[in-house]
Amino acid sequence: MPTSTVRASDRAYQQLLDMLLDLRLSPGSVVNEQSLAEELEIGRMPVHEALARLANDGFLTVLPRRGTVVTAFTLDDVLDLFQAREAIECGSTHLAARRATDEDIEQLEALAATADEARSAAQTEGYLRADYELHLSLVRMLKNSLLTDTVERLLMHNLRFWRFYFSSRTARPTAMLSHDDLLAGIRSRDADKAERAMRQHISASRGMLQSLF
Repeated sequence: MPTSTVRASDRAYQQLLDMLLDLRLSPGSVVNEQSLAEELEIGRMPVHEALARLANDGFLTVLPRRGTVVTAFTLDDVLDLFQAREAIECGSTHLAARRATDEDIEQLEALAATADEARSAAQTEGYLRADYELHLSLVRMLKNSLLTDTVERLLMHNLRFWRFYFSSRTARPTAMLSHDDLLAGIRSRDADKAERAMRQHISASRGMLQSLF
């Protein structure tokens, strides 16, 4: 889409989303609408509209008489995130295993290899990006925009959380989970095996976060 046809509020939304995901807007910090408009060099109204969308997406929290803050992480909220991921991603993985093309599998294998390289080198950012893309690629195989939009939003919350998690911890390969079992299920077109692997993958992640809290 040409830049000239992109609405200012959409540009503001994407730029602010990027700032939330990479923690430039840190959890718990107060959002100043005017300052953000000046920083982004976009009018205050488009920024206002973008902030409203981000609040609706759960990235921001509006506090009566206190303003808007970047949503912080609580144990209940993160457990809700993993419950939602398990409910949706396991089903979509089951379908993806039945429909995966050779090209789809090649793409997943490349992303898994990138994630494994990052794990070996304890490079959390490289691992988190590859993990995000791998999980998103799985649901994109279904060519269902409703599912893709839902899973993408969940994965963005997941990415923000794990970036926050690793921002104050020494990176260890054991904290970055393998995708081998998941790939094996997809590669063999075994829908039940793939679904079980996804469930175990999400369960292991949930176990790590519970130990954190």
